[in-house]
Amino acid sequence: MDIYINRKPADITLDTEKNLGDVLQGIEMWLTPSRSRIKGISIDGEVLGENELGAAFGKNVDKIKRLDIAVASYCELATEALGHLQETCVNYENSPFMDRRDIYSVWEASAAARFLASDIKDIYELARGALSGEGLSTTELVILIDERLREFANPGNEIGGSSALVDTTAGRMEELSLDIQTGKDARAAETMQLFSRTGEKLLRILSILESEGLAMDTFTIDDLPAGTFLNEFNTALNELSAAYTNKDMVLAGDIAEYELAPRLRKLFSALDSSREPFST
Repeated sequence: MDIYINRKPADITLDTEKNLGDVLQGIEMWLTPSRSRIKGISIDGEVLGENELGAAFGKNVDKIKRLDIAVASYCELATEALGHLQETCVNYENSPFMDRRDIYSVWEASAAARFLASDIKDIYELARGALSGEGLSTTELVILIDERLREFANPGNEIGGSSALVDTTAGRMEELSLDIQTGKDARAAETMQLFSRTGEKLLRILSILESEGLAMDTFTIDDLPAGTFLNEFNTALNELSAAYTNKDMVLAGDIAEYELAPRLRKLFSALDSSREPFST
């Protein structure tokens, strides 16, 4: 059996694989580190539909002359799923109220929705709310989708454009203790929301850079291996959460100012220094 991936001959030698299911399982394991996925399969020129895959898994490899596998990267799949949701939102907004439930149902059953449910859960949950008439409006959701699409399309540029956001957020975290002490509870809560959004954005872009080839085993943040830095970052977040739970506002302010604000700046600096190969 000759195996082609994205129309190019694949250097794959079958060993113990007896049927198509065995072969595909092995290829999926090979793709896992890059977060790529099998997007389509054809056997001897015949494209297999989604409903035909299960029955084909047991087919003996000796009866297959050519296996073509279409593979898509995580970024490609995410961009496609987000684009589909964006189109759905526009259609939903421009449709009569009586048609909106059907639009939601069609999206919910789509491959795009399944991908978001497994890989971009926050957008999936926001979409479910917006398309069912709860939570964000579809117009507001489109704004968030636009941001995510920019991150996938050009993560380097998106990092470069986040400098002011990071500076503002870190500065607000440094002022959190004073805000708490002077009774500015609303501003303190707003600061925490801003920090959460900014931190999540930087971590999303780090994940995208990794899927696009950033070597995490050699990538360092503040002279620490990335994994070590992120573990320490997460520990500080947990300590902040515990301080809030225990109503220890002095400790919460200290953690925000001396632990999280500088780490946010260092994470951004490391990403900014590595963004050039991922910019267009």
